[in-house]
Amino acid sequence: MAEGSAGKAGWWRTFHDKFVVEERYIDSSARKALYITAIVMVLVGAAVFFGTLAAVLQQDGLASADESARRWLLTLRSDALTAVMIVLAVIFGPVALPIIVLVVTVAWGIMAKHAWRPILLAAAMLTGVGLAQLIGRSVERDRPPVDLMLFGADHTFSFPSGHVLGASDFLLVTTFLVFSRRQNSRSAVVAFAFAIIGVFLASVSRLYLGYHWVSDAVASVALSLVVVGAVIAVDTWRTARVRGEAVTGELSKADSPSD
Repeated sequence: MAEGSAGKAGWWRTFHDKFVVEERYIDSSARKALYITAIVMVLVGAAVFFGTLAAVLQQDGLASADESARRWLLTLRSDALTAVMIVLAVIFGPVALPIIVLVVTVAWGIMAKHAWRPILLAAAMLTGVGLAQLIGRSVERDRPPVDLMLFGADHTFSFPSGHVLGASDFLLVTTFLVFSRRQNSRSAVVAFAFAIIGVFLASVSRLYLGYHWVSDAVASVALSLVVVGAVIAVDTWRTARVRGEAVTGELSKADSPSD
């Protein structure tokens, strides 16, 4: 029985080390910077989200500008711009985006022969979906007028925007997981700039098409910062190693008596 358990444990350890774990070596200062970045993102995201939520519930602060922003966006509408915004809405919508995430995670896992980063990406996306559903049903905020929506009526709750939260999670988490393993900081800056532009376009498309208020989009991006910060913290804790540093698992093996 003990030999069987040991065999299973050995098989799992081999599989885990070869296909699941993805350790990397970085400077201690770089790891500290990652932890600080994660903490700042979580705190800032939480502060902005709860501040926006309070404004929505009390109908003051940022939420008081929602109607004027909506009216201004109405003046920008044109056939060409509407077509572009609809394409963005479809890409980041509840049908296309899950398919994109599934293809990316499966292809990534197969090509990289490691499951860690695809698992983190999938977990971040599922967390975002869960948060959007839970908060939306708790706040129960009405959307802008249905007759001004440009891509079909939507009678679900408005706060937060699932489209914006999903787009932000996917673009920011993917960018971090890819470029955190590369030494070229310039490419990381460029990649994050494109990711931020993508988040902005996803937000604008939902506002332009008449499905959300500005405060919905702000709250969604803030929530995404919390999710991304959590991903950075978990990934750093699980994979980032400093050369010469003792690892708990290795110490346990070293301290265990030999046969």
